[in-house]
Amino acid sequence: MQARGLYAALNGHNRFRFKSPEHTVDHLVIGGGVIGLAVAQRLSQRFPRKSTYLVERHGTAGEETSSRNSEVIHAGLYYPPDSLKTKLCLRGRRLLYERCKAHNIPYIKTGKLVVARDEQRSYVESLYAKAQRLAWPPHSTPEDTHTPVLPAKLITGDEARQLEPNLHKDISAALWSPETGIVDSHTLMESLEKDIVDSDDSELVYSTKVVRVDPSRDRPGWVVQIVTGKSEQGDALLARTVINCAGLTAPLILNAMLPQSERIPMFFARGSYASYRGPGVKDVSHLIYPCPAIGKDKHAFHSLGTHLTLDLQGKVRFGPDLDWLEPPQDYEDPDFWQKHLVPDGSRLQLMYQAVKEYLPGVSEDGFQPDYCGVRPKLVGPGAGFQDFVFRRDKANGQGEGVMISLLGIESPGLTSSLAIGEYVVDDLMGKI
Repeated sequence: MQARGLYAALNGHNRFRFKSPEHTVDHLVIGGGVIGLAVAQRLSQRFPRKSTYLVERHGTAGEETSSRNSEVIHAGLYYPPDSLKTKLCLRGRRLLYERCKAHNIPYIKTGKLVVARDEQRSYVESLYAKAQRLAWPPHSTPEDTHTPVLPAKLITGDEARQLEPNLHKDISAALWSPETGIVDSHTLMESLEKDIVDSDDSELVYSTKVVRVDPSRDRPGWVVQIVTGKSEQGDALLARTVINCAGLTAPLILNAMLPQSERIPMFFARGSYASYRGPGVKDVSHLIYPCPAIGKDKHAFHSLGTHLTLDLQGKVRFGPDLDWLEPPQDYEDPDFWQKHLVPDGSRLQLMYQAVKEYLPGVSEDGFQPDYCGVRPKLVGPGAGFQDFVFRRDKANGQGEGVMISLLGIESPGLTSSLAIGEYVVDDLMGKI
């Protein structure tokens, strides 16, 4: 299938005119999802004497991608070994479990089974082989290197059914990943918010959207215009460094500075989740993932398949599936995807058909629409693997005033969040 990319830019109709800045901040983080919070928290720790502002257009943190996902702590199985997705997932998993323990954030290390039929065995075998070759990522401690970075075990179908008796009799092999878990993402974000608020020179500003960004004309940095609440006019500030963590609309901000021919497209992939109450899942205690679709025009890197996850109360849900959203033809609305967040039953039969391939005892009547999320994509269907992108732009020809844009931060973004904060602040900003 095809999906049209959206090339919209912030303030595309020039509604907001340039304003001279009235205030100055050292660091401005745009976006208050788990990634923006992790970056702002790391900035407040690393630079306690510099000012850090985080602005978020919604009234609370994480109202978009961060609160509409599986809340899975991924082990780091799926992506190319040298990719940022793999390295930041491995590092982030370690940091996330440590933070959960230190800050009493609810989590469960459930473990995960990636299950395969005979014709899919090569896929789980390749995952296992990759897990054996992976090295510990940057910033790991010497003590870490004495243990495998990604413990995994290939098991037979019978061994998998000993762990999960409801699995299909045709499941002939599985990969067991003991480091996979689930986390309360809202409590995680609250803990990051508290660290930021407790810092002397850091501030969280909600219900405030960025409406215009310009390179500064006189001093190094970026002139950022923001509007709070329902105000008609914005306030301008000078940000010496901008970190663009706007998630689904991160390219929108960057596109405002780029020529039309160099603009970055935005693709939007909706994932629907279904709650489940019914037969076929009795006493399930691990996450269960099918092998993703592979081959020409398949979406293995876009979606990991309709899998079984658990919440912290042990309730079963299935998802996400993959549904590419088509932007409206008649106008460039970067928030059109918000109309697609209302769950309905249109995807339930497809989800049921996918799930019964590995859990044959489930009943279609047990599936109910739960919630939807939208993943920020930089490439459309059929494009293959796309890594996280961290782009640096300078406000002037002298290399002063840096903007770091985080693009395509989808799964495993939650798992990687603390490592992304570390990477942006310690590695990328350390080179400024």
